[in-house]
Amino acid sequence: MPDDLVFMMGNFEARIPQDRVYSKSHLWLLPQEDHYRVGFTAYSVRLLQDVYFLDWFIDPFTVVREKQKIGEIESSKALSDLFSPSEGKILEFNEALLNDPSAINQSDNYDKGWLFEMESDAQWLTPPEYLQLLDSVWEQTQRIIKGQLN
Repeated sequence: MPDDLVFMMGNFEARIPQDRVYSKSHLWLLPQEDHYRVGFTAYSVRLLQDVYFLDWFIDPFTVVREKQKIGEIESSKALSDLFSPSEGKILEFNEALLNDPSAINQSDNYDKGWLFEMESDAQWLTPPEYLQLLDSVWEQTQRIIKGQLN
């Protein structure tokens, strides 16, 4: 397997494993047999910081449309809505995270920190394409973080 790609967020390394694909909304999608396992990228985890609450507004086996609100997450930074990365069907949620979402914050967020599984025919970003997306938005993201965006 190829080495992870790395995007530098200041002094922080955001790993981009090359065994999966990515959404423009900073989710990773690991192909399974006929669906994807989905989770937050290291980039999004770094921006959220410590996640301590997660809730879903839909049930498993729900058909969703792209950008449909499916839940919310609370972190030390903010309470944020969670949206479907594409049209498809949500199959299952990682129930372990409902009681203890700390796996999202850990270095194994690409393993135990998965959020849900879904079926989708969407076209996703390859790891190099995702790295390019991060590079293109990083300057604006830094201004937002620092509160300098007008």
